[in-house]
Amino acid sequence: MSEKGQKYSEVWNLDTIFPGGSQSEEFKQHLKELETELNTFQKNLDETNSADVAVWAKFVNDAQEVGKKAREAGAFISCLTAQDVNDDEAKLLAGKVKQLSTKYASIMTSIDEQLLAFNDEQWEAFISQDDMLPILFNLNERRTNAKEKLPADKEKLIQSLSIDGYQAWGDMYNVIVGRMKVNIEEDGEKKSLSVGQASNKLSDKNRKVRKHVFEQFEQAWADESELFSNTLNHLAGFRLETYNARGWDEVLKEPLQINRMKKETLDVMWETITKNKDSFVKYMNRKADMLGLEKLDMYDINAPLTENVAEVSYDEAAEMIVEQFRAFSPKMAQFAQKAFDERWIEAESRDGKRPGGFCTSFPIKEESRIFMTYDGSASNVATLAHELGHAYHQHVMNDLPQLSQRYAMNVAETASTFAEMIVSDATVKAAKTDEEKIQLLDDKLNRSVAFFMNIHSRFLFETRFYEERKNGLVSKERLNELMVDAQKEAYCDALGEYSPSFWASKLHFHITGVPFYNFPYTFGYLFSLGIYAKAAQEGAAFEEKYIELLRDTGRLEVEDLAKKHLNVDLTQPNFWQDAIDFLKQDLDTFMELTNK
Repeated sequence: MSEKGQKYSEVWNLDTIFPGGSQSEEFKQHLKELETELNTFQKNLDETNSADVAVWAKFVNDAQEVGKKAREAGAFISCLTAQDVNDDEAKLLAGKVKQLSTKYASIMTSIDEQLLAFNDEQWEAFISQDDMLPILFNLNERRTNAKEKLPADKEKLIQSLSIDGYQAWGDMYNVIVGRMKVNIEEDGEKKSLSVGQASNKLSDKNRKVRKHVFEQFEQAWADESELFSNTLNHLAGFRLETYNARGWDEVLKEPLQINRMKKETLDVMWETITKNKDSFVKYMNRKADMLGLEKLDMYDINAPLTENVAEVSYDEAAEMIVEQFRAFSPKMAQFAQKAFDERWIEAESRDGKRPGGFCTSFPIKEESRIFMTYDGSASNVATLAHELGHAYHQHVMNDLPQLSQRYAMNVAETASTFAEMIVSDATVKAAKTDEEKIQLLDDKLNRSVAFFMNIHSRFLFETRFYEERKNGLVSKERLNELMVDAQKEAYCDALGEYSPSFWASKLHFHITGVPFYNFPYTFGYLFSLGIYAKAAQEGAAFEEKYIELLRDTGRLEVEDLAKKHLNVDLTQPNFWQDAIDFLKQDLDTFMELTNK
């Protein structure tokens, strides 16, 4: 029991990973051992002249093991820096972890160099070894990608320079956000909120509260926009210079490569969505009408339609999620129960936490940790289910070789969105009154708008920003213009007020790990609908098939994954249209129930 008398604690337990937080001696020892191992590994690679395939198979296997240790360190530090943005010791350790991650990346570059050096006969002998066969896809992928990069010594130089010349800009962004406060007035009292706490208030029942917080929120980001325009410009500049050195002229080349996805798939997905946006504009107009507005403003999109919105306690959310998972997959429910029981989730609403939510995994402990700020809204219940979906995805892959566990963001978002859908769909079906059903449908449709319009605006903004950045620095004023233009286009000009500073407030634009941290969300959302439809059709028999699909996410291109498990062609509009038509059933029900 927690201190509040709850069944489930809202504060995670990190001590089972490394006791003592940022003061953990075990963690510091782990980093020392990892550094020694990485240095020795690189030395052995540098001194090896042999092209013997057995020697290099051992290097690959050893690299997978040391990779687990590097990921364990990275996951732990991400938890420490998220739970307390003012933990200075954790920030210093984060710098050390980045250095070690770069050393690991350098080792993998050395291995890639040898994969590329094998002649055809040697390559066939190498991949025919028993311990290489399970990671054949991943080895072929690394060899192919290495062909399109610079020589290994130059790639290693880029990696080492990136610590201070690239990743540091992402760190700077986090430092600025960590010190920021959003000053509001509530019940006649002045309050100073973290950006995470302020974000939760943007969906408050009371429109005056939403409007006030939105204005103060925008102002807080605008006040720091000069600094944020620096972080964004220099992040993009580093990427563009790297692409230029490699001879890549297409900005989307890297994100598509990372997501194992064809451009035709991305293009047809956005084209199909765009053709169907009119229906969702009608929903937004209906919602505006119900709220007594001519048009929704940005801060109205997630607003509840009634002030009689029941808050869901954390315990209730946990029980509901486990119950709904069980109806689909007993194994998934058992896993979620374990996560709640063993305190894998940090959900407490308190000052000093970073905004947003994430799931990270510890490959050695074979555990995950989920981070969010829970406030009792239906949206928060969905987020909790979403992150548990991520954790379950990793759980079913834990016994696979490390290289085959590295699934891309688009299929990662499939498992999480699927989990979210199970809960939200079941909740709508269980609604006892029309008013409750309308509110729950609205919450589901909000997410459709987020994936089809909000994410689309991010994609449009980032695409256009990178094109302008090729010609030099982009001013904060121009960034505001690009952001509003993208929002107007993506939302079909259906809103009254937009968010000019969204480019600054959205962490995803400033993340250094993955470029274009946007379109994979929409892909995952629609792809999960295809899986959900199949699950509904096949019932209990689909549980094992779903697990097999998840296990293949790190060893197939997404088009092949879809063909193998769903028998669909992602480069054609049919699949995407079917998924959107499935969503339109909710939209039609909403319009029917609110036609009064």
